[in-house]
Amino acid sequence: MNSYAVFLRGVNVGGINIKMADLKAALKSRPFSAVATLLASGNVVLSSELPAARVKTEFEACLRETFGYDAWVVVLTAAQVAALVEACPYPADDKATHSYVTLSSDPDILTELYDAGRALDSVELTRLAPEAVAWLAPAGGTLESPFSKLSAKARYKASTTTRNLRTMIKVRDAAGSPGAR
Repeated sequence: MNSYAVFLRGVNVGGINIKMADLKAALKSRPFSAVATLLASGNVVLSSELPAARVKTEFEACLRETFGYDAWVVVLTAAQVAALVEACPYPADDKATHSYVTLSSDPDILTELYDAGRALDSVELTRLAPEAVAWLAPAGGTLESPFSKLSAKARYKASTTTRNLRTMIKVRDAAGSPGAR
């Protein structure tokens, strides 16, 4: 049995509202077990015998069929999430800056985004893995930060989603302990 974290893009923002309890109930009809949702921002941990690519396909089909939402999700193993949190060079609790991790289901698109981000002035950015980039934004200025604006472009929406580092830590902790779900 594999433990996964699934990150939904654009849920409970921009008019796309899915109650996490409804999502959890819908996922019970799929080949997943130990399903748990975290926060209200589209973070799910689950176990499955399926490989990650099939988890993604099944999960997106569930969202489409149950909620009429053509969602994009990023699926990572519990080990991948733990490695990303460990590799992040930025603090989770700094008062002056907020640490973020942008995840992608398409490493080529993420490379393009990363390269474009590196060309921006005053952007602190670190490539954590083929599927993740960590970056900093000033506290209270995340949406105005150059990298946030860049990553919000339509080109990146279908394959990327961003979480703050504190959320990644919570997901890591939940995905690493499926018996506690």
